[in-house]
Amino acid sequence: MIEPKEIEIDGRKFILSKFTATAGLEIVPRYISSALPKIGDYNINKEMRDKIMCFVGVKSNEHASPLMLTTVALIDNHTGNWETLLKLITAMMEYNCSFFLTGRISTFFQDIAQNIPEWISKILIRLSQQSSQMEKPVSKN
Repeated sequence: MIEPKEIEIDGRKFILSKFTATAGLEIVPRYISSALPKIGDYNINKEMRDKIMCFVGVKSNEHASPLMLTTVALIDNHTGNWETLLKLITAMMEYNCSFFLTGRISTFFQDIAQNIPEWISKILIRLSQQSSQMEKPVSKN
């Protein structure tokens, strides 16, 4: 575990760790883009969720080192419900991404979702203007 940090979510204790460099480069952009409403790909989001959770552990009575949540069964057993899982993923993204100010990740996705229609409109207007520009008619002389 890289820089382990213990947190409590909904009465459950978890140990967060930093992503490895290569895992972070894969997880962060793919998770963010797959989580956007109406744009995301659930299968990619699910794959990234599972990779994120491999960096989360729980204390184990049987082992000195934390039990890492590397399977769906472990994730389900130790998070208990989808809301706790979502809070845990949010905590992991905040812990691993310096550009997500604490507490800001939830509004980050909202901000992007609110700006998408404006961005699309600008692109469509630009494309429409380009396609409707009339050329001078060919001279018949």
